[in-house]
Amino acid sequence: MDRGKTNCPRTTPAARDLEVPDCMNVTPGVEVAGLTDVGCQRDNNEDSYLYWEPANPAELDRKGRLAVIADGMGGHEGGSEASRLAVETVRETYDQEFRGDVESALVGSFNAAHAKIREFAERYPVFQGMGTTCTALILRGEQLYFVHVGDSRLYLIRNRTASRLTRDHSYVGRLVESGLVRPEEAEKHPQRHILTAALGAGIEVAVDRAESRVETFPGDCLLLCTDGLWSVVSDEEIAVASARAPVECCAALVKLARERGGPDNITLQVLRVQPRS
Repeated sequence: MDRGKTNCPRTTPAARDLEVPDCMNVTPGVEVAGLTDVGCQRDNNEDSYLYWEPANPAELDRKGRLAVIADGMGGHEGGSEASRLAVETVRETYDQEFRGDVESALVGSFNAAHAKIREFAERYPVFQGMGTTCTALILRGEQLYFVHVGDSRLYLIRNRTASRLTRDHSYVGRLVESGLVRPEEAEKHPQRHILTAALGAGIEVAVDRAESRVETFPGDCLLLCTDGLWSVVSDEEIAVASARAPVECCAALVKLARERGGPDNITLQVLRVQPRS
């Protein structure tokens, strides 16, 4: 097994200044930055994120680069443990069980994370009810793959326009899809936190995946974020910030979310596609 290069899972306390993981190590082809912040109204951070790529160039070409983000639920320790288990299990399972099909490996890694969270809660009853959102992408060459459960989001920003690639698995998300609530109302809806799917919740989990082929181009930005960001920062503001370097983009968006009250943990990862040499 090729352990590769990993940006360690982050479930950090409040970050007043930009925090870039010490173990970040990225092969040329993308710029990557991530940041997590407890926000202004929470005492603990239940979010986690991780970036990983194989160290071996041949394995990098075969497996691609992985970025994953998770927003836990189930109380202070339960939520943070669920999100940590999710990102670590997705990385380990994708790497170890990869058989050539990226999408199948990603879906399998989500199923493994779902099972591991359920097993943990059964072993330790104090954690009953723990679960987490999870959104993960693989960038292999120019091809983008992603899978998703919950209401953390993946955006593709191209030509300063942000396109959301995931749909929210939430009560309000269903209202939007049925036409009962307008999309611009969803971010402020009082019941937007009610999820209809999460890793660790229920016997089985339905994993969303890309409905069509997604190709990336130099200059594209891929942005993963939890609802602590998108609930207070608009898609247009995300697109504007993404014109900056990923490190600066992360800092600017977390700062903006905090200025608007930071009601939840704020976590994002940004990957900017560079020209292939």
